[in-house]
Amino acid sequence: MSTYYYVAASEAFLTAEEPLEEVLKERARYYAEQGKSIDFWLLRRPAFLNSAELQATAQAVPRPAAAVVSTDSKFIEFMKLRLEYVLKGSFEAPSASITDPLATDPLATEP
Repeated sequence: MSTYYYVAASEAFLTAEEPLEEVLKERARYYAEQGKSIDFWLLRRPAFLNSAELQATAQAVPRPAAAVVSTDSKFIEFMKLRLEYVLKGSFEAPSASITDPLATDPLATEP
């Protein structure tokens, strides 16, 4: 089981209002230069927000949602400071309620 860290917000905020693509491209370039494997992902409508264990906090995220997920807690802390208006959290996966930490739910529109 691994710990995954995330920042989540509305899909519109993370994909249209913020220059997130530029930040993620720069991070990917840096990882390539360092020979490091990618450990972060941008998920549109992440399924983990629908899990029972995150239900209480995930209700604060407008739907449809998006999230940046990583196994690097420092990167997610940076993203929280950079983006400001996002929910930050973590979860363990795989688990009974989150079998795939990177799964998406294309039908998820309501909290």
